[in-house]
Amino acid sequence: MSDLAARIAGAPISWGVCEVPGWGWQYDPETVLAQMRDVGIAATEFGPDGFLPDDPAEKAKTLADLGLRAVGGFVPVVLHDPGHDPIPEVARALRGFVAAGASTLVLAAATGQDGYDDRPVLDDTGWATLLANLDKLSALAADEGIQATIHPHVGTMVENADDVDRVLRGSAIGLTLDTGHLLIGGVDPVALTIEHTARIKHTHLKDVDAAWAAKVQSGEVGYTDAVRQGMYRPLGAGDIDLGAIVSTLEGAGYQGWYVLEQDTILQARPAGEGPVADVRASITHLRRLAEAVR
Repeated sequence: MSDLAARIAGAPISWGVCEVPGWGWQYDPETVLAQMRDVGIAATEFGPDGFLPDDPAEKAKTLADLGLRAVGGFVPVVLHDPGHDPIPEVARALRGFVAAGASTLVLAAATGQDGYDDRPVLDDTGWATLLANLDKLSALAADEGIQATIHPHVGTMVENADDVDRVLRGSAIGLTLDTGHLLIGGVDPVALTIEHTARIKHTHLKDVDAAWAAKVQSGEVGYTDAVRQGMYRPLGAGDIDLGAIVSTLEGAGYQGWYVLEQDTILQARPAGEGPVADVRASITHLRRLAEAVR
């Protein structure tokens, strides 16, 4: 089997654990991490603040005790406001990443508002500030031995095709390829992978029901409601050509993580297996893709 199988990571959002207030019922970390281990996930992103211990050594120990490595994590931060310096908060996060043995900083260009259902429009000053901050933060992370990336994400300042293009042209930061958020934001994730393979330093693999994505794009349905209705599907059960993406990356020598993310909102503790059943199905599909690119 391709060493891709050793680079399959998880994220607590697949178990409904999210930083957005009121997102839904949340699993405890012990259950999430034990289920990750049991289905053969090698490593995980940290999840939102408070999910794992704040102390980096304790955070690393919590993962190591269950045989999991630390990937790093999602850090939403305001990057577009000339009156806000994001360096202190990112520097604090990086100290924790280093102490926990993590490798990847996943930045999101936060709006400054809670949730992902709305965002302001940036002017030229806001864009210039955002792009300059991306390069500053990338250099800051590199000084600590951490790979910084920007995560295009619905409801952030980097969401749609024009936003992604401005970031790729106007900064040198690496890209987190989030297949689901790109599609929902109106970006073809396959075309982006082919055209900008060298910029992709981290990957979030999602599959999406394209009909629900179209409703979000048109404004017919809000992002959170679409997630609640099952817009995200187990890998192989949606409309994204994940095989083309994985084969392109692996063919180019990509050595980064493939983080399985199926954003989930839970109203209550599920009966039966719960989200781990979809995670297991996604891993099975990804391993088939790994065999196909050997």
